[in-house]
Amino acid sequence: METEFFAAEMFDSVRALSVRRVRDAMSEETSDEQVLWYALTTRSQHEKKAVEALDLRGFQTFLPLYRARRQWSDRTKVLDLPLFPGYVFCRFAVEQRVCVLTSPNIATVVGIGKQPVPLADEEIQGIQTMIASGLRVEPWQFLEVGQKVRIEGGALDGVIGILVQQKNSLRVVVNVELLHRSVAVEISRERLTPAKEAWRRPVVAAAR
Repeated sequence: METEFFAAEMFDSVRALSVRRVRDAMSEETSDEQVLWYALTTRSQHEKKAVEALDLRGFQTFLPLYRARRQWSDRTKVLDLPLFPGYVFCRFAVEQRVCVLTSPNIATVVGIGKQPVPLADEEIQGIQTMIASGLRVEPWQFLEVGQKVRIEGGALDGVIGILVQQKNSLRVVVNVELLHRSVAVEISRERLTPAKEAWRRPVVAAAR
């Protein structure tokens, strides 16, 4: 029993020393301009543990969650799930990247090539405001103006066109390339998904 107690004490001491060294390494002077938000990828289904480890190292983190109902054969359960599965957000200076990447359950810093790319503060603040509002928040497919989309359901099911925005409404534009003309229809965002295949040019019989 004494041996087990001593081993536990030693483990706690080593762990505390490790955390203290990490925080000392992070204590180098960094201005507010240098400390930015970054997206980090995590091990599958380890977002919460990844954030806990980063918090322990003194980093500012953000893990947006949403409430979802899951149905099993014998019960229904309400779960708090990551709004961005496989990702967490962390605020740090680029010089602290090693401390972040050596944190448990962290895989990479999202960027271009090997260069981390920071997120806009407005994007993080917008998500934080949505979470704090108490309104229902859920993941949504990423769609942007100019993207090729498919309409799902209804009389227009399967129609593929280009997503455009006019004032406060969204429209899907279908081009007739041969005639250099287009037709637009107003549609709700809920019925749109990214188109996976290219638009096929219509086959037109040769004029006689």
